[in-house]
Amino acid sequence: MKKGIRIIFNKLVRSLIRVKPGARLFQLFSALSMDIVEVVRHNNVELKLVCPNRFAFWRARSFSTKEPETLRWIDQFSENAVFYDIGANVGLYSLYAAKKNIKVYSAEPSVFNLELLARNIYNNQLVSGITILPVAISNENKESQLLMTSTDWSGALSTFGSDIGYDGGKIQSKFSLPTIGFTLDALIAALKLPLPDYLKIDVDGIEHFILEGSTDILRNVKEIHIEINDDFAKQEKVCRELLTKSGFMLRDKQRSDLFDGSDFSNSYNQTWVKQR
Repeated sequence: MKKGIRIIFNKLVRSLIRVKPGARLFQLFSALSMDIVEVVRHNNVELKLVCPNRFAFWRARSFSTKEPETLRWIDQFSENAVFYDIGANVGLYSLYAAKKNIKVYSAEPSVFNLELLARNIYNNQLVSGITILPVAISNENKESQLLMTSTDWSGALSTFGSDIGYDGGKIQSKFSLPTIGFTLDALIAALKLPLPDYLKIDVDGIEHFILEGSTDILRNVKEIHIEINDDFAKQEKVCRELLTKSGFMLRDKQRSDLFDGSDFSNSYNQTWVKQR
């Protein structure tokens, strides 16, 4: 039923844009979709988020409730610290940190999310506070496939150089494209970027690969906020061993009640702190 409606709609749109007035109207509506902005506020921080579809609206409206533990973590950053947001999506947590005078590096390989990420940075006047890293982060420097479960703006659940999904199972990819990936160690060294004080990793499945490619920079990191699914035993084991070996201790493990009973009920944000 849904597929049939989509086919009919596509035919109507194609018919419309064949004539000049229809093409202009279609162009106008397409442009207006990027002018839809939702204003969210949390702890006296105001963000203007572009919402061209329902996924982006949901992210905006659940900003304070989806990952309150992540917001609390960012709230305790020291001012002028350096924060790397790996798997930034459309930049919600990057924006929030940058509003607090934190220097942010946002890594996001999705061509669909990069447009919203850039618009959100611009709309919030944070161009000087956030640097976009439009590449995948992995455990080796390579060209490979970015597998995606959605082509929608603000979509998630993608993976690079692997077919692993968020729970360790095989990802159900709907779209893929070849792109490049780097280890975080190599990327920072090659571009002479500042080392991170705080590191967030949320990439829905290959978090352990990213840690494997970050052993050099982990010596500088103060705290790591990483999403791990309890059902993915291998990931949990590798991450725990790498972080412990690098001198980190698990401080807490949390998730929002918003995910009770969902497919993500066993996914938690773990915060690891460098032992002194």
